[in-house]
Amino acid sequence: MTPFSLPRPALAELENKARWLALLMLAIGLHVFEASLPSFGPWFKPGLANLVTLLALAMMGPRAAISLSIARIVVGSFFIGTLFTPTFIIAMAGGLSATVVMIAAWRWFPGLSLVGISLLGALAHMLAQFVSVETLFIQQSALYYALPPLLILSCISGWINGALAEYISGRLAHEET
Repeated sequence: MTPFSLPRPALAELENKARWLALLMLAIGLHVFEASLPSFGPWFKPGLANLVTLLALAMMGPRAAISLSIARIVVGSFFIGTLFTPTFIIAMAGGLSATVVMIAAWRWFPGLSLVGISLLGALAHMLAQFVSVETLFIQQSALYYALPPLLILSCISGWINGALAEYISGRLAHEET
């Protein structure tokens, strides 16, 4: 070993990093794709990128999920041109809130399915977006009249994303055996 060479990382560590990077690339792609979709309401998209965060949580744990969420929002916002804009702040508030709630549900309710965890994350995402918009940008309490229908849409998308996460994680677990 020469003085300039570093020890080689373990294969399992490299596989974990590769898995995380693959999930990050998928999440960024979905983030950019969702930005091009028409909106069902203010601050509402289907949350497909949060599906990848949920998969990272289920497959790799909380640290991977939180770092993936932050990296996806920063890099995705860079690509769509919203980095450090109000849209970025709203996305970061929603994404981090959803991830923290999903991690808490995953830890505190071990029997809760990925559908239940996704539903909680979707509701936290929408609530955090509303609170950040009302607090930082539009100080109008009338804004909250739009919240109930958007929470219903969040429940629908949260359920769909959770069901997809259950299916994908089941298939991946089946492939590994």
